Amino acid sequence: MAFDFNHPNIVPEYMDFDVAFEPTKVKDKKYVINATSGEYLGVVGNTFTCASHGDFYRGVLDTVTEELSDHELANANTHWRTARNGAWAMLDITLPNMKTVIETDKHSTEIGNRIISLHGIDGSCSNQVYFGAIDFFCTNGMIRGEYDKVRKKNTSNFTMESFIYELTRARKDFYEEASKMQVWAQTDLKYVDVSSLLDSMIASKRKSEKMYSLYMQEASQRGHNKWALYSAFTNYASYADERNGFNLRNTGNDTQAVSMWSREQEVSKWVSDDRFIQLEAA
Repeated sequence: MAFDFNHPNIVPEYMDFDVAFEPTKVKDKKYVINATSGEYLGVVGNTFTCASHGDFYRGVLDTVTEELSDHELANANTHWRTARNGAWAMLDITLPNMKTVIETDKHSTEIGNRIISLHGIDGSCSNQVYFGAIDFFCTNGMIRGEYDKVRKKNTSNFTMESFIYELTRARKDFYEEASKMQVWAQTDLKYVDVSSLLDSMIASKRKSEKMYSLYMQEASQRGHNKWALYSAFTNYASYADERNGFNLRNTGNDTQAVSMWSREQEVSKWVSDDRFIQLEAA
């Protein structure tokens, strides 16, 4: 959805609830409670504190508004996701005005800058902000690696200093990473045994085979190059249905958003793998 950074209800109402705590019968544990609905969301240590989703995300969005230009923020899109009955939350911001083009011999696509922020009130995750990109051709999301995340202890005293620094750096890093991706688009894999490469990188044979099939689909449009392989990875992290064959099991435990985020981190590890990196010289 298009996002109005000046809207008074900047955080969705269903996420904007106060957090309460209540002692359990175990002396060093307490319940985490949605103070609006009264729902019990988890059990944490008795010293645990946290900001509400609303307070945390208002801080993130205020910082983004202050640090980025009106042009960079124009036409921004946001996607909110929750899991664990609302105890885990994710904000995914796409900035289509911060974009560049990746071209292969067969295909051209635009990628745009992306900010991803996680927040947990049940101890399930610390406050985290990641920076990445999105491929507008197929709306595949991509995070660029472990170095692109800002972790802060989950506390009511959360500050934004590190986030401000990383947000400023992310503008420059986005275009540097785009240059790297353009090199990937020009790295020919026609004579690389991609199937065996995936077998060596992915522990599950079944997953490796499905990833190879997905790579072949991407290569049919983008050409046989490193960018197509990366696009197969990001497709896996963006969809979980018949489009790519990587369906998620419905466990009934409200974990789909967490599972999809775990896939993005899995892709980040594959891209940081020496076997993928060394394809530069292939």
